[in-house]
Amino acid sequence: MTLWRNWQRPATCVLAAALTCLATAAWAAGEIATGPSGLPLPRFVSLKADRINVHVGPAKTYDVTWIYTRASLPVEITAEFENWRRIRDGEGAEGWVYHSLLSGRRTGMVVSKDDSIVPLRDAGDPEGTITAKLEPGVVGIVKRCTGSWCRISGEGFDGWIEQSRLWGVYPNEKID
Repeated sequence: MTLWRNWQRPATCVLAAALTCLATAAWAAGEIATGPSGLPLPRFVSLKADRINVHVGPAKTYDVTWIYTRASLPVEITAEFENWRRIRDGEGAEGWVYHSLLSGRRTGMVVSKDDSIVPLRDAGDPEGTITAKLEPGVVGIVKRCTGSWCRISGEGFDGWIEQSRLWGVYPNEKID
């Protein structure tokens, strides 16, 4: 039993790393890679629960490296192994979570290079009226993206933000 576990853990990690490399290469080449689920890799999703254990590998037997305590946080799925998803958050931290703890609902987190306040506008235009000022780390539901602007909403706000100021959508991605 111990010999199997000692072999299984490195083999699973090598398989996961290979899947991640293949997905990254396909994305860079402009091809859409898909995982065993048939869905594109990589792709953004959000956390479904307020408490989610993140494991070193794709099984409950692997150590928990940290625990997310914020539902709706956007994460990027970078690999799939059976019912497990390797995710990356906005800070670059990676680990494995069980698929049912993730939601297909798109959310975005406000980001700023210098921690400055980010304007939310009434239109997807730099000349639009500022309706709110959002701090980095604010999370909202992504309703629509044009490729340069995204409409997001959350508790007490609804408006348009520059797409480059939102983590949880890809550059130039369009969402209807």
